[in-house]
Amino acid sequence: MEQSTPAMDNHAVFIVVMGVSGTGKSTLGNALAKALDMPYVEGDDLHPKSNVEKMSSGIPLNDADREPWLELVRTTAEHKIVEQQTDARTKENKCHGVVITCSSLKKYYREILRGEGKPAGKDKVPDHLEPAEPHIFPTYFVFIQGSRETLLDRMEKRPGHFMKAGMLDSQLNTLESPVGEGGVVVVSTEDPTEKQIESAEDQLVKIAGPYFKEHIVKRRGERGQ
Repeated sequence: MEQSTPAMDNHAVFIVVMGVSGTGKSTLGNALAKALDMPYVEGDDLHPKSNVEKMSSGIPLNDADREPWLELVRTTAEHKIVEQQTDARTKENKCHGVVITCSSLKKYYREILRGEGKPAGKDKVPDHLEPAEPHIFPTYFVFIQGSRETLLDRMEKRPGHFMKAGMLDSQLNTLESPVGEGGVVVVSTEDPTEKQIESAEDQLVKIAGPYFKEHIVKRRGERGQ
């Protein structure tokens, strides 16, 4: 008899570390994933070659460039969680999750990442995007805020990254602040990584579902906090 892929349950969470380029998403995302004992995925690695080539040439991405990437980020999160639910080493855990970095600049980008499908009044989201039952697979955003001056200084000191410093203003202009949206917590780019993690967890505990909240508290105890 053929076995179907197990459905994700409300023990699963998707955490997006978001912000414009230069905020330190990769550093915080990797550290937060380790703190929560969850897999980490670098969202930039999921960009198609055409997107990387545009950014390397200093050409900002448009919505048509970003939509397939955002779909892939959400799908990757789903696959990572199903892997944990079927892996003998992790399937008995009370909470499964994944941390992925993604700039998530616009509100409707975040709606795609939440699995909420086609936002009201928008016709740009691909028609084949299927909602992923966000009520049982919630998405939390850790938004890293920082001043333009701090971000520009960081970008100019980053060797080998495809994002050009001159594109910072484009990203800042595109950014629709997520502050006030459900499931969003805010940390400062001025703080060291350890303090960012502490702040993010303090805020997540207040809004998390029972299994995720229990997981955060348990991991803090294991880390001696």
